[in-house]
Amino acid sequence: MSLIIKWNKSAINQLIKAVEYIEEDSPQNAEKVRNNILLEISKLTAHPEKYNPDKYHVNNDGSFRAFELHRYRISYRYTKNEIRIIRIRHTKRNPKNY
Repeated sequence: MSLIIKWNKSAINQLIKAVEYIEEDSPQNAEKVRNNILLEISKLTAHPEKYNPDKYHVNNDGSFRAFELHRYRISYRYTKNEIRIIRIRHTKRNPKNY
């Protein structure tokens, strides 16, 4: 069985807001960031354990993982059936207040 990727609504909104913010200065960079994040997320279906467990997730059983790309931290949860994208935030923001 292959893994499927699902997104939390909040994560979708966070990606949209990030891209819109970058577009204010550079539409080309906004497209690059969006495409690179989506490509890296799509690669998770082949290697879901590629990234380390999320150090900010309290009581993490190892299924919550995260990676950084273009100063954005992408948090996801890996189970035997799916990869759930939980949050996308800028790395300069405090994860507890986001």
